[in-house]
Amino acid sequence: MRFIQSTFTAVAALRIGTAIATASPGCGKAAQLTAGKHTIDVKGKQREYILKLPDNYSPDHQYKLIFTFHALGGSAQQIADGGMGTEPYYGLPPLANNSAIFVSPNGQVAGSAFNMMGWGNVGGEDIDFVDAMIEEIEAALCVDQGLRFSTGFSYGGAISYALACARASKFRAVGILSGGSMSGCEGGRPSGPIATYQQHGSRDQVLNIDTMGRAIRDTIIEANGCSPVTPEPQPSGNQATKIEYKDCADGFPVTWVIFDGTHTPGYADAGNSEPMAGPNFWQFLSQFE
Repeated sequence: MRFIQSTFTAVAALRIGTAIATASPGCGKAAQLTAGKHTIDVKGKQREYILKLPDNYSPDHQYKLIFTFHALGGSAQQIADGGMGTEPYYGLPPLANNSAIFVSPNGQVAGSAFNMMGWGNVGGEDIDFVDAMIEEIEAALCVDQGLRFSTGFSYGGAISYALACARASKFRAVGILSGGSMSGCEGGRPSGPIATYQQHGSRDQVLNIDTMGRAIRDTIIEANGCSPVTPEPQPSGNQATKIEYKDCADGFPVTWVIFDGTHTPGYADAGNSEPMAGPNFWQFLSQFE
């Protein structure tokens, strides 16, 4: 992967610290939720999500909370198991090494496209779903409330962007993988600065890189106070190009990766067999520990 610009030229080894860790209400007591499928009432609707807990979960350890959203036509189970071009939970659990609780929510057909499961977020109902999951999970399990993250591919990236817009103060960072604005953006831009990793294929035939990828990226770099990069970076042959924007608000970096490819979560540079999305996003979010 080719780097064009770095926000951390002199301090590349330093990590961005969070505020003092805030323990969720579930810390210090026996777990009240188990791994597996759960149903929750959200304003009269039954919504489902799947939990993946760390091995040897301890109520005395504050874990990251990572939401992994599926694409159009996917499901919570598909993300948990892997499929449709994705590894389980976007390849993050092996990298987390039992330091995170993973949540795979189920979308719904209502408000979505082509009568398929997605994240139409009509009236903000998918944001309400996330709020309800956070409340339920953090009351039952031990979470560092300063280390909430969201990622997803395509429609899963769109709902992650919608969370950046509506819940910037609740999430430390989002990872938008070939996403767009289909889930809306409350207020038209993020409600505050939010650390963001974003990747998009230059030949994306489903969600155009200009009208979707770059458009939402530009709202984020504006919200974070970052300086744009001109001319617009391009992939270098069969190697993705990675840009870390300068002058962003302290603690709110933005990384943009453009690759020569289509609408896929599984892009890997030439010579690599592992999709780059998981390792890239894990490296990005790990700077906040």
